[in-house]
Amino acid sequence: MAVRGRKPKPTALKVLEGNPGHRPLNKKEPMPKGRLPRCPDWLEYDAKKEWKRLGKVLAEMGMLTNLDMMAFAGYCQAYARWKGAEEFITQHGDMVRTPNGYLQQVPQVSIAQTNLKIMLKFCEQFGLTPSARSRMIGEENGAEKETDEMELLLRG
Repeated sequence: MAVRGRKPKPTALKVLEGNPGHRPLNKKEPMPKGRLPRCPDWLEYDAKKEWKRLGKVLAEMGMLTNLDMMAFAGYCQAYARWKGAEEFITQHGDMVRTPNGYLQQVPQVSIAQTNLKIMLKFCEQFGLTPSARSRMIGEENGAEKETDEMELLLRG
C-alpha cells in the first residue's frame, strides 16, 4: 500500500531552507553526524571522482552522512554512466545508418537520458537543483549572525 501525500523532507534540508511553512521540525528524526562516508570500491572511475568532488561539499553542509552512502553512490554511478554516454555521443554522433540505409539513434542517447533522469531524482533528494538551492538559507558570508531573539524563536 502506498503512502499518501508528498514525501517528507529531511529536517536538515528544512533547516537550510529556513522552514518556510513554519511547521514544527521533527525532533525525533535520527540525525547522524554529517561526515563523508567511505567511497565504495565498486564505483566506476568517474563516479569515484564525483564522490570526492560533491561528497565533501554535501558533508560540510550536513546533507551527507554514513546513512546516505547507497543513495549517494547511486547518484555518482548514474553520473558516471551519463558522462560516458554523452562523451560517446560527442565523439561519434547520435545517429547511425543501418545496413538498410535508415538512420537510427545510437543506444547511448537512451542511456544518457535514463541516467540524467536518475541523477535528477537523486539531486532533488540532496537539494542539488537550482530551485532547491534557491530555497536554502545558509549562513551569510562574513555577515553577523542574527541576534534578534524573537526572530530566532519564530524560526525555530
